Amino acid sequence: MKKLFLLLFLLIILIAAVTGFLILGPATSFGSDHYELYIRTGMNFNELDSVIKEDKVLSYPSVFNWLAKRVSYPSAIKAGKFEIHRGASLLNILKMLRNGRQVPVNLVITKLRTREDLASMIGRKFECDSSAFMRFINNRDTLNVYGVDTNTLMTIVFPDTYTYYWNTTPSRIIRKIDAAANAFWTPEHLRQAEAHHLNRITAYILASIVEEETTRKEDKPKIASVYLNRIATGMRLSADPTVKFALRRFDLKRVYEKYLLFESPYNTYRVTGLPPGPICTPSMESIESVLNAPETRYYYFVAKPDFSGYSNFSETFSEHMKNARAYQKALDEQMRIGQQSKETP
Repeated sequence: MKKLFLLLFLLIILIAAVTGFLILGPATSFGSDHYELYIRTGMNFNELDSVIKEDKVLSYPSVFNWLAKRVSYPSAIKAGKFEIHRGASLLNILKMLRNGRQVPVNLVITKLRTREDLASMIGRKFECDSSAFMRFINNRDTLNVYGVDTNTLMTIVFPDTYTYYWNTTPSRIIRKIDAAANAFWTPEHLRQAEAHHLNRITAYILASIVEEETTRKEDKPKIASVYLNRIATGMRLSADPTVKFALRRFDLKRVYEKYLLFESPYNTYRVTGLPPGPICTPSMESIESVLNAPETRYYYFVAKPDFSGYSNFSETFSEHMKNARAYQKALDEQMRIGQQSKETP
């Protein structure tokens, strides 16, 4: 009898030890440092269990299933993006999932050109797909909340890193982006814009053109002054980047005369004043260049013939044409040399 009790006791100890190991010991079966588990809104436990089994996330999926039911997890599933680290135990994994401890998702916005670009980025980063996000930002009620229209919506999108959770709704995504824009537009920044007869929307639109014109920090304020001078005198902006935007031909290296005839409110060779919306999300540097644009008498600029990326600025059209011819001559010569090198065996 004593031997039987001893055997039962040892069996109980063995079962407890095995159970403890299965629950508290390493339980992952993937080889990378971590596995990203996406639980969609409305996903039930059977669907989640299938994902875990199909992706071979856990070494003991049946034990996970049993333990999950013991802690009532099937009725407490939370949507989100969860990071399971290699070697994690079933108990710790379930605690993380049940408590909804998601990993943050960073939305890094640098340069975007269109609302579709923004929607595409959102669709790749978050649970909501790009079409759902587009429907939200095209909704009249949404636009009214933020004081914009379909053309000017992108003026609230400032290059920055925005941190969310994966299942964040389109409404909350835009709300945080708008909050960052409002934080930028301090009374001082608004005063600077007004000094140039601009507001927060038109200053942003002009900055987007400056952004596309040059990467040279030193030239940006002067380019901004050129366009401000043209606006003040009623001249057309005649900005090549707006033609590319109108055509949706962002890869164009040269804007030929035939392109200038394209009918679009964004083609500033055809319409007077600023386009109805930005042509990209400008950097803070470009926005500051507009707000701090110096007073100049420049009305024209063209790239320098040394291909340094800098521009020659001029006050008169005759001076501008002289600079333009010098650049064109250098460009033609560069193309000729490039063609010869291709033909040389």
